Amino acid sequence: METLIPNLPLFFSFFLLIYLSAQFIVFRSWSPKFRPEASSCLISLFHGTPAVFFAAYAIFTDASHSFSSPNTRTQNAVLDYSIAYFLMDLVHYIVFFPSDLLFIGHHLATLFVFITCRYVVSHGAFAILSLLILAEVTSACQNAWTLARARREDVKFAAKLYDSLSPPFYAFYCLVRGFLGPYFVYKMGRFYVSGVAENVIPKWVWVSWMIVVMMAISVSLLWISNLWVELYREKKGRFGKKLT
Repeated sequence: METLIPNLPLFFSFFLLIYLSAQFIVFRSWSPKFRPEASSCLISLFHGTPAVFFAAYAIFTDASHSFSSPNTRTQNAVLDYSIAYFLMDLVHYIVFFPSDLLFIGHHLATLFVFITCRYVVSHGAFAILSLLILAEVTSACQNAWTLARARREDVKFAAKLYDSLSPPFYAFYCLVRGFLGPYFVYKMGRFYVSGVAENVIPKWVWVSWMIVVMMAISVSLLWISNLWVELYREKKGRFGKKLT
């Protein structure tokens, strides 16, 4: 056991405490309609951006930057941190949004990737943490946008923030998920297809990773495409009102 690194139950307790604080303290004045989503955003804020820095540190302090290199203690700690977050957010969705099968499925698939990397093969953290960075680098912007979107109808500042934040957020998200992510996945796929990692990462594991990641990118691009369409319709509607 890695006694110098906080373990998974400790990380889970950390996110649980943040979530309960959000529900009963931070957002207690918010309508019950918005409070659960806001609480989810708060734990996401405590995971996303910190995870980017933690993962970057774990990668750059390891001399071996290979898609099949053994996990370091620090890399395992970052994986545990993310596993704890996704477990907490999964509980949130099961309790408050049990019909949201897309997000529940996303969290289960993500947990599968993290858990197999951390506890089954103990190799490949460089690849998985690099993907984590690409996935979470937009997190702070996305959570601010989500909170503003939730309150834009009844809070003027939220409406202004939503309007000003939407275009740059969408563009940044498209850059990461539409170009940087697919390019990294391509390099990752080429490495694993060559077969050089199969002595430490079985084929069924890396194939599963690739499927999960490609599906996640595809769904993300569909999501952001719908938001661009929605933004265009909103702008067109406002422009039409000004003319009348």
